Amino acid sequence: MEGNQSPWPKRWLMTDERVGKRLWEAIDHLPSGQAGVVFRHHGLAGPQRAELGRQLAGLARARGLVLAVSRDPELAERLGAALVHNPAYATALPCSRSVHDEAEAEAAEKSGAALAFVSALFPTRSHPGAQPLALSRAIRLAWLVGCPAIALGGMDERRWTKLNAAHPDVFHGYAGISCWLEA
Repeated sequence: MEGNQSPWPKRWLMTDERVGKRLWEAIDHLPSGQAGVVFRHHGLAGPQRAELGRQLAGLARARGLVLAVSRDPELAERLGAALVHNPAYATALPCSRSVHDEAEAEAAEKSGAALAFVSALFPTRSHPGAQPLALSRAIRLAWLVGCPAIALGGMDERRWTKLNAAHPDVFHGYAGISCWLEA
């Protein structure tokens, strides 16, 4: 775990279909040159996902945002992404991993992940009714991953500030969906 010693952004947007047309609004709320976007939108058909990814990649470049593409290393390379999130197969690009438990934390460490998204720290709209991790367990997972950990799940700037003040150098930053729509 490298805590705050990382070249990766501290603030991330996780995209998905639920954001709809508000995707562009959420991206507008990200701090230029200081944030990243994990492009998911797994429910879109290949050509639709590629076209939305192309639009997103252009905007990310224009705003100085780091782009990660979920699951598809080939699309990530075509879009000029910096990372592949949870790649479906081995890739030359750095990868990031989702971490919800110890097995995934150990897998992230073994895979040489460049970044790990530890989830869920708080109740989240994405998974209503799902039990968030106990803070002590989230911290343990962050230490196990062997790379900078990003806090995910119900996060916003206020929660990030409190978490980082109480537990400095555990999490490198935070990610969310709805927090960027409310910014």
